[in-house]
Amino acid sequence: MAPSAITPPVQQADKLDSAAVARKLAETAPELVKNGKTESTLRPLDASKLKFTRTSTPMTVPAPGDPIIATASQCTDHMITAVWKSGEGWADPELKPYGNFSLPPTASVLHYATECFEGMKMYRGYDGKLRLFRPDCNCRRMVMSSVRCSLPAFDPKELEKLIIAMIAVDGPKWLPTPGTFLYLRPTMIGSAGALGVATPKEATLFVISTFMPPMDQKTGLKLLASTNGVRAWPGGFGYAKLGANYGPSLLANGEARERGYDQVLWLLDGKVTEAGASNFFVVWKSPEGKIELVTAPLHDKIILDGVTRRSILQLARERLTDGKSGLDAIEIVERNFTMEEVIAAVKEGRIIEAFAAGTAFFVSAVSIINYKEQDLQIPMARGEMGEYASLIKSWLVNIMYGKEQHEWGVVVEEEQL
Repeated sequence: MAPSAITPPVQQADKLDSAAVARKLAETAPELVKNGKTESTLRPLDASKLKFTRTSTPMTVPAPGDPIIATASQCTDHMITAVWKSGEGWADPELKPYGNFSLPPTASVLHYATECFEGMKMYRGYDGKLRLFRPDCNCRRMVMSSVRCSLPAFDPKELEKLIIAMIAVDGPKWLPTPGTFLYLRPTMIGSAGALGVATPKEATLFVISTFMPPMDQKTGLKLLASTNGVRAWPGGFGYAKLGANYGPSLLANGEARERGYDQVLWLLDGKVTEAGASNFFVVWKSPEGKIELVTAPLHDKIILDGVTRRSILQLARERLTDGKSGLDAIEIVERNFTMEEVIAAVKEGRIIEAFAAGTAFFVSAVSIINYKEQDLQIPMARGEMGEYASLIKSWLVNIMYGKEQHEWGVVVEEEQL
């Protein structure tokens, strides 16, 4: 697989980052690099060598409405782990009972934030089948994130196989009800026990699955636009899914909630970037009268290349640009836009709707944006959501839960209980 298959489309690193990423790929996963040397002595991540150790103390599945679901802490019976060591490569991965890790206090992750993760879900379809949604995208993005924080690369197809192996075991028991989902969290951490600002010589990859409370907002999200802080910046790492992107943002999100808002709408020099940890979209009429779906671009490395974002844009280009959807045709625009443009669209009656999109919040309407102590009211034509977001969300739900047969919905063959 060529490096371009790992790096998100149209998202180019500067020369220093680009050279470092290429070197990391070549050193830790030469099989990914086109024309790279594949005779490396380092062991690659290999799902075919997965070792199975079943739990002897199975946990109880919480009933719907159990308070533990709201804590997002109840995991399934098993987890996947794999350890990488410098000079050796990847040990055989394991499927084993869910449990705590033992880490030395000097572990790199605890001091230098050498950590990356993914957010995805497994779905129980209305047809009874277990599915993943575009897992290849998540696994490729995780490789990009891992090398960005000096962790080892791996073949993303092998991670996908490991995830499938785990949910094939835990899915039947933990996700039996059609129309429901469980959250999946693949993660990698620098686990070597040594201080010193240096590339970790050991890393631990693991995959867990947990219950997640519904995050739908029936009245729409209320966003507080940032005026004195930023989430990411040009040349940084906002495009990678690193824990280091999230921890520093929690203070501002907490303050937003104290003021009665749900999330921060992150701005950079007045430009709109993301809503909390989600991508942000607006539908408006341009001053020239064109209906546009607008979202921030990827090229300046500020925006996360969200799988939901990517899917929305692709479906919109395929199904909303010709006027055959039952709604007015729209133009899909990826460009920088400012809060001043949003304000003008609201004041001039050109704003149609806005929404946030990501794995956790999925597709959530925005009803209010507060900017400089002024609440901007955003229309929601269908009461709980705008018409375009509602239609896009229905298409995604149909794919995820098997009502529409689509290549993005990956069916998993499960073990029989």
